[in-house]
Amino acid sequence: MAGVKKSWSASTGNKKKKYPKIATGLIHLQTTSNNSIVTFTDNNGNVIATAGTGRVGFKGSKESSAYAAEMAAKHVIGIAKNECGLKEVGVLCKGVGLGRDGMFKAINELGGIDITWIKDVTPLRFGGTKGKRPKRN
Repeated sequence: MAGVKKSWSASTGNKKKKYPKIATGLIHLQTTSNNSIVTFTDNNGNVIATAGTGRVGFKGSKESSAYAAEMAAKHVIGIAKNECGLKEVGVLCKGVGLGRDGMFKAINELGGIDITWIKDVTPLRFGGTKGKRPKRN
C-alpha cells in the first residue's frame, strides 16, 4: 500500500448551493405538538428550501416551542428572500402546534415579502367508525 496515492480534486470542498430565482412561491408551515417544519416551494410544488426546528439548533422538548418555530421560519425565509429573490408568497398552514404564531411572527418581522394569501389545510375528522360505548358502573 505504500505506492498507492489518493488523488483529490480541488473541488472536494463545500460548494455554495445554487438556488433558482423565483418572484412568487409558497411557504408550507407544518406544526405538531413535538416539532415544526417550514418548507419553501415554487408554485408547482418543487421544494427549494426546508428547515425544521432541529436544523436550527433545538433538541428535545425545546423543538415544540414557538421560538424554535420562529427561528426555523427565519432560516427558510432568509434563503427565499436573499438567495431566490422572493417578493410574494402564499402560506399553507397545517397542524395545531404552538409554532403557528411563531412562524407568522417571523414572516412579518423579516419584511420585504408580501403575503398574498393564507390558507389553513389542517385535515379535519369527519364520519369514521362508530365510537366506543360508554362504561357502565
